[in-house]
Amino acid sequence: QVELVESGGGLVQAGDSLRLSCVTSGRTFTYRAMGWFRQALGKEREFVAGINWSGDSTRYADSVKGRFTISRDDAKNTVYLQMNSLKPEDTAVYYCASYPGPLLSSNNDYWGQGTQVTVSS
Repeated sequence: QVELVESGGGLVQAGDSLRLSCVTSGRTFTYRAMGWFRQALGKEREFVAGINWSGDSTRYADSVKGRFTISRDDAKNTVYLQMNSLKPEDTAVYYCASYPGPLLSSNNDYWGQGTQVTVSS
């Protein structure tokens, strides 16, 4: 069992920055790829960013490239999402998710409860 707990969301203005954190439990964190997803009101959940087990490979949605950065600290069992130059369209509930293996794939096995990010114009 893997437990994921997100934090760091909030209400900010356009152009501001936020850093989301996702703390995981379980000894298997080190060998798992991790990802961030988001779901805006009335829309489907979408992929935002992913990082492989070693941290040397990342992937981003086109909508956040150049503004968001995913990283991980295995010593702290934590994955981060640094969000800069936030836009109103970034408003959503952000979820952390783990992958069942070391690489990014199409499947996620565990999810956090989500943290709300609201960007005002």
